[in-house]
Amino acid sequence: MFKVRQAKLTLEDGTVFVGKSFGSEKSVAGEVVFYTAMTGYPESLTDPSYTGQILVSTYPMIGNYGVPFNQKENGIHKFYESNKLHITGLIISDYSFEFSHWNAEKSLSDWLKESEVPGLFDIDTRALTKILREKGSMLGKIEFDEEIDFYDPNKENLVAVASCKEREVYGEGEHKVVLIDCGVKNNIIRCLIDRNATVIRVPWDYDFTGEEYDGVFISNGPGDPAMCDATVKYIKTVIAEEKPIMGICLGNQLLARAAGADTYKLKYGHRSHNQPVLLEGTNKCYITSQNHGFAVATKTLPADWEPLFTNVNDETNEGIRHKTKPFFSTQFHPEASSGPTDTEFLFDEFIKNIVEYKKQV
Repeated sequence: MFKVRQAKLTLEDGTVFVGKSFGSEKSVAGEVVFYTAMTGYPESLTDPSYTGQILVSTYPMIGNYGVPFNQKENGIHKFYESNKLHITGLIISDYSFEFSHWNAEKSLSDWLKESEVPGLFDIDTRALTKILREKGSMLGKIEFDEEIDFYDPNKENLVAVASCKEREVYGEGEHKVVLIDCGVKNNIIRCLIDRNATVIRVPWDYDFTGEEYDGVFISNGPGDPAMCDATVKYIKTVIAEEKPIMGICLGNQLLARAAGADTYKLKYGHRSHNQPVLLEGTNKCYITSQNHGFAVATKTLPADWEPLFTNVNDETNEGIRHKTKPFFSTQFHPEASSGPTDTEFLFDEFIKNIVEYKKQV
């Protein structure tokens, strides 16, 4: 019999939700954010971009297909987006006590307990999400018996927490790509390997300018891009060399800052599988997977840069590109995982830029 224990979620505005525990019975604090994806919780929970955050799922039932086997392929986990859970806590409406899936190894409850991550169910996530939409993402804490203080993860350099600690290499492809790991998702590495790339993964503050490479990829990651001055410095070096660059999510913000633009914090961010983005200069709209709390201030882009995509819902920036050089980035996730793969062709564009660059040199 699954025995449950009560715990409470307290928001910084004083709102309290009482729920039941199905994870680790550990009190934690972080930033409370919501995401609207209907599937893919193993991928979301292992996404480093959620570092420091208590995640609220708007989809009512979670856990019904368990957790996949922990297998590796090409040196990375086959079914996870990193090697561990990065969320601080999980809030859901209804937990499925039974799970069934051909690839399931364990229950979500067991996974949370093993990872020392608390999870609460029987919470009115509809009411909670309405508060977060109206007031914006806010600090919160999950408490059992003891009381703890609030904690603001945005005051910490979360990229330094989520990034790898040393240089790693994946694949044996023709094209050598330096991947700046700001909290990279594994499917970015998979997509590059699938396109004949050797991926040289380096920490966020690693001086890779002495490496032999054909292009640079700036990954997704958590937190405020303004705290990544070291990364921006090395991106500026690549811009000066005019080698191809592609960025995703935080990579979009860091490329923009390297170009001279500004970034800012969104009210409650974009965290879903269904964000519509419009390709500038066309009537083509793509449905995208997203997970970010900061954005690029489009109007601050220098004259030789331009927006590449724009969010149809709120007209925020969804990508930038240089008007003449092989540099571009997206705020959304073309590699998805989980989520729609409508824009995976952008990886092909990046490799195409590398091929053209190699012809010129």
